[in-house]
Amino acid sequence: MNDSSTSKWSAFFDSVEETLIALILGVMTLITFINVVARYGFNSNILWALESTVFLFAWLVLIGASYCVKKNHHLGVDILVNALSSPARKVLSLLSVGVCLAFSLLVLYGAFTYWLPFAGERAWYEVDDIPAPEFLQALSGSMNEGERWEKLPRFIPYFCLPLGFTLLTLRFLQAGWRILHDEQKTIIASHEVEEVAEMTDAAEGGQR
Repeated sequence: MNDSSTSKWSAFFDSVEETLIALILGVMTLITFINVVARYGFNSNILWALESTVFLFAWLVLIGASYCVKKNHHLGVDILVNALSSPARKVLSLLSVGVCLAFSLLVLYGAFTYWLPFAGERAWYEVDDIPAPEFLQALSGSMNEGERWEKLPRFIPYFCLPLGFTLLTLRFLQAGWRILHDEQKTIIASHEVEEVAEMTDAAEGGQR
């Protein structure tokens, strides 16, 4: 695959991830807003609103975490790393990637171990408040012994765990590859201190 094709696929996946993150955030905001209006304007309540926003927030955090690794947007303290020579900085950065990979792989294993039963013998487990959409009932014959789900089955919202940590593991592997080939220096954003300093200087200059 040439560089042009790789760039196109990368841009496509960036668009998918960014759209998904924006969509989740927008839906969370809309549900919360409507529930506040219903509660204080009409003395009513959307029963499934709180549980929905909790699950959506989990999806947002896990997908957003992997996306930030991909874009090198995670913040960190790099004053000691920047004081080292380039070869030493590269070694420490690769060591950091290794530690992060070990963490993400361990949690990924736990995430799949936790989630798989909900997609198998525990497929009848439902969430507390979110109604099951009608189109899901087509799966009830094979996954729920023909019984209709009244509430959303848990394997759907809980899927954010294996998905999120699969993406996170992939992003750490990509970051390690880029560091190894000198396309990236660290796995954290190394410019936030300079930006804060520039903003502070600009603010102080404007007050004089």
